[in-house]
Amino acid sequence: MSLKNAYLETAALAAALLDSPEVAASWEKPSALAQWTVGGLAGHLAYQIFSVDPALEGPASEQEPIPVLEHYARAVWIDAPLDGEVSSGIRAKGDGISSEGVRRLVERVHAALDQQRSGLEEVHGDWVVFMPQTGWALSLDDFLVTRLVELAVHMDDLAVSVGLSVPKLPGAALDPVVALLTGLAIRRHGQAAMLRALTRAERAPTAINVF
Repeated sequence: MSLKNAYLETAALAAALLDSPEVAASWEKPSALAQWTVGGLAGHLAYQIFSVDPALEGPASEQEPIPVLEHYARAVWIDAPLDGEVSSGIRAKGDGISSEGVRRLVERVHAALDQQRSGLEEVHGDWVVFMPQTGWALSLDDFLVTRLVELAVHMDDLAVSVGLSVPKLPGAALDPVVALLTGLAIRRHGQAAMLRALTRAERAPTAINVF
C-alpha cells in the first residue's frame, strides 16, 4: 500500500471516529488533553485532514524540500508551554474549526476526503509541498507521514476522551508512524536510551517522549 492510500485509510478512520455518537455527546466537555474540549480536539484532528488540501493545489513548490526529521527539529510547537502563544493559538484554531458543531465538521471532513481521493491520484510522492505556516517544504511522502503521525496521536487522544477504543491503524500507516517516532525519540534521548526502553526496562528512562 502506498503512503497516499495509507493516509486515506487512516483519515477515513478519523472521520468515523469524529462521526461517533460519543464524540457528539461529549462535544462541550473537557478532553483528555489539558485545556482542550472534546470539540476543540475534534477540530484539531479534522485539521490534519484539511491541511492536505493546500498541498494538492497549484504547481509543486520550487523550494528544496527538507528531511522530515529536520521539519520536527525546526517546529516551534514542540515543547511550547501549555499557556504560551503557540499552544494557545493551536487550541484556538481547533475551536474555530469545530465552531459550527459536530455535524458540519463531519460533513466537511467527508467532502475533503472525497476531493483528496482524486487529487492524490494526480501527484507522485516526490511532489514538493510548501507549508506557508512553517516557511519550508517537504516531499509529499514526508508530508503525508507527518499527517499520519498527527492522525494517529490525536485519534488516540479523542478516543480516550470519550471512552472509545482507539482505532487500529493499517500496517502501511503504522510502520512509517513508528519509524518516524523512533527517529525522533533517538534524536531527543539518544540511541542507548531508546534501545533500553525496548529491551532493558531495568535500565530504561522512565519515559521516552518526543512531543
